[in-house]
Amino acid sequence: MPAEPVVQKEIKPMVNQILLHISNTPVELVEYCQKNGIAVEAYSPIAHGEILNQPEIAAMAEKYGVTVPQLCIRYTLQLGTISLPKTGNPDHMKSNAEVDFEISAEDMETLKNFKKIESYGASSGFPVYGGRL
Repeated sequence: MPAEPVVQKEIKPMVNQILLHISNTPVELVEYCQKNGIAVEAYSPIAHGEILNQPEIAAMAEKYGVTVPQLCIRYTLQLGTISLPKTGNPDHMKSNAEVDFEISAEDMETLKNFKKIESYGASSGFPVYGGRL
């Protein structure tokens, strides 16, 4: 009697794209995804630009000798997520990729618990980059 052929199931990668940045870090959701093999894409890691108005974040970026966007992108990477910054400016794209530094564990905790940004200003409507609603 011939052996039955082995049928391999195709494993499809899963991704959860979520709003994730300093001041909005859904830690439980990120941990759940990571424990269940779901990649997390962090969209708007620079908080729709509003993080640029936070002097405490600017001071921490200065401590590391980087820009605020670089600190924000590095933060999401250290959380084990895929960072999705948006810019149409080639200079910003280049700068955003220069994240070869490490945020200390203590500073990561500070950033995870940073006060919530209550308003994204002109970018408060969703979809944020979809034009007028």
